[in-house]
Amino acid sequence: MPEGLRVLTLELGPFQERTILLVDPASRAAIVVDPGFEAQEIVATIRREDLRPVAIVLTHGHIDHAFGVAELKAAFPDAPLLLHPEDLPLYEGIPEQARMFGLPEPSLPRHDGLLEDRQTLRIGGIGIEVRHTPGHSPGHVVLLSHDPDAPLAVVGDVLFSNAVGRTDLWGGSFEKLEHSIRAVLYTLPDETRVIPGHGPETTIGEEKQSNPFVTAL
Repeated sequence: MPEGLRVLTLELGPFQERTILLVDPASRAAIVVDPGFEAQEIVATIRREDLRPVAIVLTHGHIDHAFGVAELKAAFPDAPLLLHPEDLPLYEGIPEQARMFGLPEPSLPRHDGLLEDRQTLRIGGIGIEVRHTPGHSPGHVVLLSHDPDAPLAVVGDVLFSNAVGRTDLWGGSFEKLEHSIRAVLYTLPDETRVIPGHGPETTIGEEKQSNPFVTAL
C-alpha cells in the first residue's frame, strides 16, 4: 500500500508563522505552503530531506506568510507560485506591509498561476483540495487532504485552537470568516487534523465543541 501524505512544519521568524511542507513520500514531491521568514531554513530543510518542490502556495497575502517567496523561487525556480486572485492586492502590497513593520522590503516574484475554489493540486500521487475561505483576507484559501485514515486541513489564519483569525485587517469580515469556518471547515470529519498558521494544532471536532468565536450549529 502506498505511504500517505507526510507533513513537515517549521515555526519561524518574529511572528512564529508556520511554514508547511506537504510531501508525497513515494516521489518526494512537495508543496511549500506559506514561506514566511527565515527562508534559508526552509530551503535547507527541503534540501536536507531531498524533496522536490512542485508548487509554492500562499494561503493568503500577509507578509508573515509570504516574506520568503523570492528566496524560495530563487532556490527552486521550477516550482510555480500560486495564490488566490482576490489576495493579489495584499501580495502586491507586501513592500508596504514591510515598511509598516519596519522590515526590509522583499522582492516580489510574479505569481505563476491563480488558485480556484475546489481545485485539486497534485503532489505526486496525492491530491490536495483548495477551498476559498474568505474572512481573514478576501482571497484566503485552505488546503485539504481527504485521506480517510488521516484527514488534514492546512488552514492558514482562518481557524486556530480556540480562536479564529483577525478580521480587522484590510479586506477582513467576521461574517465571511464565520461562514467559511461553518461551510467549509466544520463540515469536515471531527478527527481532521487542523494545522493553523500560528499556535498549537487542533482538530475539527475540538473546535466545533469548544471554539468560543464560531460554534457548531
